[in-house]
Amino acid sequence: MRPGRLVRCGLVTGRNGIARALSSAQLGALDWVSLGVFAVGLLAVATGLLPVADASHTLRRILPLVGFLAAVIVLAELTAEAQLFGIIATRLAIIGRGSFAAMFVLCVLFAATATATLNLDTTAVLLTPVMLAVARPADIPPVPLAMTTVWLANTASLLLPVSNLTNLLAMNRLGLSAPGFAGRMYLPEVASVAATVACLWIMYWRRGLRSADRYRVPEPYEPRDPVLTGLAAAACALFVLLVLLSVPLAGAALGAVCIVIAGFVARSRRSLRAGLIPWQLLTFVIGLFLVIQVIDQHGLGRILSSAVGSDAGALGVWRAAGLGAGLSNAVNNLPAYVAGEAAVGGSNHDQLFGLLIGTNVGPLVAPWASLATMLWYARCRAQGLEISWRRFAGTGAITAIVSLAAATGALLLTS
Repeated sequence: MRPGRLVRCGLVTGRNGIARALSSAQLGALDWVSLGVFAVGLLAVATGLLPVADASHTLRRILPLVGFLAAVIVLAELTAEAQLFGIIATRLAIIGRGSFAAMFVLCVLFAATATATLNLDTTAVLLTPVMLAVARPADIPPVPLAMTTVWLANTASLLLPVSNLTNLLAMNRLGLSAPGFAGRMYLPEVASVAATVACLWIMYWRRGLRSADRYRVPEPYEPRDPVLTGLAAAACALFVLLVLLSVPLAGAALGAVCIVIAGFVARSRRSLRAGLIPWQLLTFVIGLFLVIQVIDQHGLGRILSSAVGSDAGALGVWRAAGLGAGLSNAVNNLPAYVAGEAAVGGSNHDQLFGLLIGTNVGPLVAPWASLATMLWYARCRAQGLEISWRRFAGTGAITAIVSLAAATGALLLTS
């Protein structure tokens, strides 16, 4: 079979992303986790363990974020359906001309840009099958591509509010616009990505870890519907532009996804299905916020306040960053940020940014440390790639420490 044909087959298998990896017809482990967390949150409200008034306040805060998440995931799903991601990934392999070093640089740029401008879950879920599909016909080892995707999905998520749900929460807490947020976080973003790139090359990409000097260049292919592909590209570009112009995030995502949906209604209506709605993500996020609020009200808040301390200087920032990273790997970065935010003083913006760096950059050790990592693993298994968790945790711990130190140091330079 020709290489181009193999790429097409791989992309057809992976293009549905979340909808197939987390199909509601056959519930997987992540589905049950999502439903379980959601049920525990509802049970806490029903039994009075979490007062209805407190639960309502939490829901009012997170529902706009949940709406944004749903819109941006559907946008990403339809963009993958339009084959835009697949075309870009194959084009990168062609541009690299068989050089592993060039392919590495191009993959880093692709993953980091997708994470910063769309969402870390989009990178983890939709870019993973695309990159693995390109690896097969080109004889590129799949593990380095997979690790590039998952690490940058986390460590490149500092730049824009849309990059991570924790960023949205921090932006609202700090009262910043999207450009204001980016202005504060661009240097930590650059430092974090640079540190991650160095670790990726040393631990996964360097010459001594692979058997060949060059890879086979895959053949290009034409999209099934160039009009839909172009429309998806325009919608994604519009979404990024609206975010940079400080348009409300939910409105920007909704506007962009409506454009793509209209195109599919006109040209490929069968692609529009209920499975596009990421119910697993939505139930998980809502349940997680309710559960962490219960825990916070029953003693966790006092412990975290003591751990963070009241130092508004560099030491306080380092403590917040370390706490965010450690707590993220113990539970998950979303509840870690919410709990840590409550422990940080309202006027201590530097410390809150440190916490944000810890919860974004630090979740590289435990497989449950971020939702993006959990979704990434589901896609790897769906593509037949088994991950060594011992190596994942070991290399992830080193990268987390190096990237956290680089990003936090860069943050202090901008204070």
